[in-house]
Amino acid sequence: MTEEHLDPASGAPSAQAPGQDIRIAGCGVWLPPRAPVAQAVAAGLCDEALATATAMVSVAVAQDEPAPEMAARAARTALARGGSDDVSLILHASFFYQGHDLWAPASYVQRVAVGNHCPAIEVGQVSNGGMAALGLAVDHLSAGRRAGAAGRRVLVTTGDAFRPPGFDRWRSDPGTFYGDGGTALVLSSQEGFARIRGLATVSAPELEGMHRGDDPFGSAPFSHRPVVDLEACKKDFLASRRVTQVIAASAAAQDAALGQALAAAGAELADIDRFVLPHMGRKRLRAGFLNRLGIGEDRTTWEWSRGVGHLGAGDQIAGFDHLVGSGSVGPGDLVLWMSVGAGFTYSCAVVEMLERPGWAATAGTAGAA
Repeated sequence: MTEEHLDPASGAPSAQAPGQDIRIAGCGVWLPPRAPVAQAVAAGLCDEALATATAMVSVAVAQDEPAPEMAARAARTALARGGSDDVSLILHASFFYQGHDLWAPASYVQRVAVGNHCPAIEVGQVSNGGMAALGLAVDHLSAGRRAGAAGRRVLVTTGDAFRPPGFDRWRSDPGTFYGDGGTALVLSSQEGFARIRGLATVSAPELEGMHRGDDPFGSAPFSHRPVVDLEACKKDFLASRRVTQVIAASAAAQDAALGQALAAAGAELADIDRFVLPHMGRKRLRAGFLNRLGIGEDRTTWEWSRGVGHLGAGDQIAGFDHLVGSGSVGPGDLVLWMSVGAGFTYSCAVVEMLERPGWAATAGTAGAA
């Protein structure tokens, strides 16, 4: 990504502000109805002690909506709010199965939500996919400005549905309950109600085995485990490593991404008004973010996200959409997006609100309740 350069003093990567004024022109979210955690506990789907530790209230659960269709629904909202469906790049990020084998969900989003013929590309990076796509979008727009193509727009979408038999939204990743839904973001090199002040992504590949464990490489999906079990993989990984070293490596990468994004934005952590964090359970959220950085829950989207669940690659876009749509942020406010995905990669973005968009006063944040 073009925002990353070598620091002349240390030789390490350091983020810089986007070369041009990259703005957010529109955003949108589509979420299905919520399933209460208490009902899942009563039905034996979720352990009561774990539910208590997470403090989650509910998660969004799709009925028969495909993941890419939920992304497309969010995209239509974001494009309408952004005032135009003229985009030069579509980036679709996802975490889990998209409904077909050897298929391009980004092209589905393009066909049903946009209808043009620009490149439509899928982005991986699991939970960090939305932020990875954001970085690629910023690069595309910055390159366009340098080449004299100042009118570019990029559509970023995410969509996931965590369905059985391959995924157990209550138990596949203990400490995080997974929700279904789609999100979308329209970025522009010319106009928008917010701008990207700083953006950084840092990798810690020494941790990639945490979601692989000791399982050999398989020849097909679910070759070794019929249901995703991230806890089993983590136990295998930690069996031959010191937990303190793993925690230190993770913290160092997260701190590097945070420091680089803030430096690029010319801001300090104390300058941040609101935080958009991953939709983890309260115990994980406190350990990984709140206690480490001294952030109060009231400055985050926790009260909303605890009723939605982890949206795979879409937490950051969804959380920002909620803050804007609910009127919780206004002109001059700085919002820090933080993300982490298996691999491991850590991303941070500093977003400055320039104005409150007209739809924020009347529009809801979820498209479907």
